[in-house]
Amino acid sequence: MAKSNASGKIDVYAAGCLCWRRSAGELQVLVIHRPRYDDWSWPKGKQDNGETLPETAVRELREEVGLSVRLGVPLPSIRYQVRDQSKLVKYWAAEISASAQATPDHGEVDELRWVRADQARTMLSNADDREPLDELVALHRNGTLSTRPVIIVRHAKAKPRSSWQRAEGDRPLAATGKRQALAVTRLLAAWQPRRVHTSPWLRCMSTVIPYAKKYSAKVKERSQLTEAAHKRSPKKAAAVVEQLFDTEHPVVLCTHRPVLPTVLKVLARHMPATMVEELPDTDPYLSPGEMLVLQMPRNTKGRAVSCEIITPFDD
Repeated sequence: MAKSNASGKIDVYAAGCLCWRRSAGELQVLVIHRPRYDDWSWPKGKQDNGETLPETAVRELREEVGLSVRLGVPLPSIRYQVRDQSKLVKYWAAEISASAQATPDHGEVDELRWVRADQARTMLSNADDREPLDELVALHRNGTLSTRPVIIVRHAKAKPRSSWQRAEGDRPLAATGKRQALAVTRLLAAWQPRRVHTSPWLRCMSTVIPYAKKYSAKVKERSQLTEAAHKRSPKKAAAVVEQLFDTEHPVVLCTHRPVLPTVLKVLARHMPATMVEELPDTDPYLSPGEMLVLQMPRNTKGRAVSCEIITPFDD
């Protein structure tokens, strides 16, 4: 979506991925050739109206090279001028299985190649494109490139407490919240969580069940995550959050604003000290429908590699 360029603001936003795989124990990345510009670059494209940048990245990979990707660690963004406009491209790492077949769309992309990182570095037409590559290589050397997401979602906007006379657990989403829930469904698809842990109260269920139904994710209702149960026993709620780190599956947890301080304390135990400083520390912690995405190293008990706070598209 276009933005004004006043005070150095961005005019055009775009997003893409550095797709990577291991072949014979060696790191390979996917580079594409665009005939319109006669350049070698990363798969990427402009943000469409109604999209968040994670959604843009996933869509562009599907359209340009025919790959369905799960976003991994965020990589450095690239900013540059295109004629009289300032453009920012946000990148994520995306692990691709050895059996997946990338196919150029023969419109914007006429050729693609899987190459070693050092080969990609010499092929890239834009020197700025080397920055996300260098970060990808560094993560690979550190053994932290292969990750899985742990996602925390605050439920979408509910009807006001003051206007609701029945049981608190039955308080539904407001009209705005219903739209947010649809946006949450689209956004969660960028990370493809396979398991959903949620408070059984209606406003949480209504926020994440649409995603679970559409993508066949397993749902586990956790009564410890309700506001009432948390008030009685924050330790039990914390234990549920801790279990998110005992699995290798991509996972999402949905809960309420009053529970978030306990959730964040647990997350902090699995993050490096410098990253903990990025966690929200004041009420309301997350806005309705907003999510926090940690990338945890796979096959190890290491600390989080990255932390992002993502807001679904708000119309």
